[in-house]
Amino acid sequence: QSFLESSITLVLPDISPTPTSIDRAKTFVGAVNRGKRRESAMALISEYEEEESGTKPSSSAASPPAQPSTFTAPFDPSNPLGIVEKLFDFLAAECDYLSKDAAEKEIAAAAKAAKEKRRRKEEAVAEREKADAAKASLSNKRLKEEVKEEKKKEENGVRGFVMASTVPNKGNGLDLDNYSWTQTLQEVTVLVPVPHGTKSRFVVCDIKKNRLKIGLKGQPPIIEGELYKPIKVDDCYWSIGMVSTEDQNTISVLLTKHDQMEWWKTLVKGGPEIDTQKVEPENSKLADLDPETRQTVEKMMFDQRQKQMGRPTSDEIQKQDILKKFMAEHPEMDFSRAKIN
Repeated sequence: QSFLESSITLVLPDISPTPTSIDRAKTFVGAVNRGKRRESAMALISEYEEEESGTKPSSSAASPPAQPSTFTAPFDPSNPLGIVEKLFDFLAAECDYLSKDAAEKEIAAAAKAAKEKRRRKEEAVAEREKADAAKASLSNKRLKEEVKEEKKKEENGVRGFVMASTVPNKGNGLDLDNYSWTQTLQEVTVLVPVPHGTKSRFVVCDIKKNRLKIGLKGQPPIIEGELYKPIKVDDCYWSIGMVSTEDQNTISVLLTKHDQMEWWKTLVKGGPEIDTQKVEPENSKLADLDPETRQTVEKMMFDQRQKQMGRPTSDEIQKQDILKKFMAEHPEMDFSRAKIN
């Protein structure tokens, strides 16, 4: 009672003043100084404490949240356990995880999972490399087969070409798949089979001094190219007629050689060639030649036989005779060290 009747001053330490708290304090002090009842004063004190406890932040809310820590360490490939030991030291310093009973099992399980992941990755890489190797092997095998096949074709082609180039037909020419040709020293005869019933108006035959083109209209040429040697266009002609078989006609082309002292190796340049050393003129035709032509043919035949036997030709024999005569006329000259072509 004496406390309520006396005049007091209220001191609230360690409390940050706010407008509300200051008003409450003033009301409380005024009530006490005016001699109000103890119950009223205590009610004001209780109300103030409740408001202050409601507005005062809790210690847990005031503490800041924990920040994540960063682990950094160099990795030495020669000592992989070094970084693992440093990681465990870091965990021991930052948290109590290693003190848990399940920590050892969980770490072992993580290591096993990483090992299994690496194994699957290595298996996938090995399978991919194996598939790539099998694919490359198959490609190489196919490439080798193609090269072998091409080489075989080339060999067959060369073999056929050599055979054609060394063995003329009976007419001293060549028999090909879609045409044949024969020759004498004066002329070349070309035979081109065409379908039965082919008329002359369907034939394309273009004869020029150095070129020949034979075929049918609307179709690719059967023969087209530069002739082996020039011809006399005015003395050339062509015709179409029947042959022994009834299912085809034949275009026959006669070409008169410009140089009538030479055998042709081929009809058109770039085509298969014959070996002119194996040309065999018919004796009956040789007897019909004029003396000059006959002498030339006989000389050519002699040279061919000499070459086949590895002996000098008539020209080479003549040159040797001239050289011997020159050496005999000049005995004062020493030819022992001379190189003579």
